[in-house]
Amino acid sequence: MDINKLHGFKLVLTLKGSVIPAILKRVIACGMFGFFISVLFYFKFPVVWENLESVVPSIVLGLLLVFRTNTAYERFWEGRKNWGTLVNNLRNLARLIWVAIEEKEPEDRANKESTLRLLVAFAVATKLHLRSEPVNSELEILMSPSRYFKLKTMNNPPLEIAFWIGDYLQQQYHRKCISLYQLNALHDLLNSMVDVLGACERILKTPMPLAYAIHLQQLLLIYCLLLPFQLVNSLTWGTGPIVALISFTLFGIEEIGVEIENPFGHDANDLPLDAICGTMRRNLEDLIALSSQASAYSDDSQAAKIE
Repeated sequence: MDINKLHGFKLVLTLKGSVIPAILKRVIACGMFGFFISVLFYFKFPVVWENLESVVPSIVLGLLLVFRTNTAYERFWEGRKNWGTLVNNLRNLARLIWVAIEEKEPEDRANKESTLRLLVAFAVATKLHLRSEPVNSELEILMSPSRYFKLKTMNNPPLEIAFWIGDYLQQQYHRKCISLYQLNALHDLLNSMVDVLGACERILKTPMPLAYAIHLQQLLLIYCLLLPFQLVNSLTWGTGPIVALISFTLFGIEEIGVEIENPFGHDANDLPLDAICGTMRRNLEDLIALSSQASAYSDDSQAAKIE
């Protein structure tokens, strides 16, 4: 969902992409507990404990939530920067392969095109690898059947694709189609793509410490359950709605951190990896199509001169 298309009440009332479905049950439970305390207060039960605000200080809870959210957003932003780097390196590597590698044989053009599609396959395989999804038809259309079936047996498909691209570059150097300087430049871009893969794996395999997440959840629950005892004397029947509102705020902030700490999934708040991979594929197909048209125009011009 494009946030730029939403404004005003449309944004406020949007449920898709919000954390409301994830926290609604907890918010309702806290609100009902607040209402229950109001009933007890109405019947003169001793439920007014106004000195409970020192049990879980608000400033401590606020600092914990800020740290949780900032840490999660740092992981999200680092993932986005890594994929931006991958897009740039892929485009630069495709451009250099197409321009720098000399075509000596008729099949060299077809080999170039298949290698460019392998670059897209690297991005798609990285996306699937980060989502722990198997090799599928997205990759099948980007490579030969033999490579596709071999890729299905690999534990790290994007790394295998990087080996194939590296082998192609090395073959072109041995055929004298590129110089050593060009080979090094191409390998530097390929190495950077593999570095992005490693950086994304580091984000994925280094989750928020479980003890910290559990402790924060416990503190949030204790704080929200103690709130009615502090507020009921002044709010009476308004205790339930106010407790629900405060718990909605606190649980919502915590859930946002949970949503974005792994930015590679399918959730509405995760990175749009499908769209990024689709854009890269269109870019390289455009490069292939434009270059083919330019080559055909050049051949026609030479034929006209001969005539």
